[in-house]
Amino acid sequence: MFKRSFHSRDRAGKAVKSTKRSYNERVKLKLQQKIESPPVGSTLTSPIITLIVGRDARLFACHEDVLSLSPFFAAALRGQFYESASKRVELPDEEPEILSSVLEYLYKGDYYPRLLHDKRRNMWQLEDAMDGQGRGSVQSTVYHNGVGGVLLKDSVIYCTAEKFGLDELKRLALRKQGLQTGIQVEVILRTARYAYDNTPDQDANLRAHFLALIIRSRKTFKRSGTMQKEMEIGGSKL
Repeated sequence: MFKRSFHSRDRAGKAVKSTKRSYNERVKLKLQQKIESPPVGSTLTSPIITLIVGRDARLFACHEDVLSLSPFFAAALRGQFYESASKRVELPDEEPEILSSVLEYLYKGDYYPRLLHDKRRNMWQLEDAMDGQGRGSVQSTVYHNGVGGVLLKDSVIYCTAEKFGLDELKRLALRKQGLQTGIQVEVILRTARYAYDNTPDQDANLRAHFLALIIRSRKTFKRSGTMQKEMEIGGSKL
């Protein structure tokens, strides 16, 4: 499940290190330790919990121990959201694509596209970020049924991580979001409204992120009819 990088040696006997490593190996190690060294009587053969997600009732399966790494789910498994006889948790307000990324993070410490560090150039980048012709190939948005529109995927994951009590996932999602470019103005504004509505007012990191995103996109904002319309109706929450 977890990949470990090893040094190889060239003919001169010098160690050759990989130039890329996945984000936050410390977080992955912590998650791995929790999974591989759980409390007595609790292993990855723990009961499978069925998650019923979204309006279309998509089904997901997850080990109870892994799911319980989230304080939200640990409480849900003891509370009213949990049907003990069938071991099910209903999450009608969550988006299946977002929940899939959260589960991937709980098992692997990251979610697609992974955040990679190019040590040679000392920069972070997203896995499969470019398609070989200089164009972004990673889908940065997701359709949110509750909003009825397209939102920035990493921002929705951030808000979901806030709800589920996963602080490391919040930091990861925010860092990934900062690497996205070429975002449409209406998507930025719609996502900002959603993010502000689904996070505490004192969440300075998220708000600073959106302000920085708008500053980077200020030329696009000036040309945007969407921004002008926002101002005419009283502005956004930014």
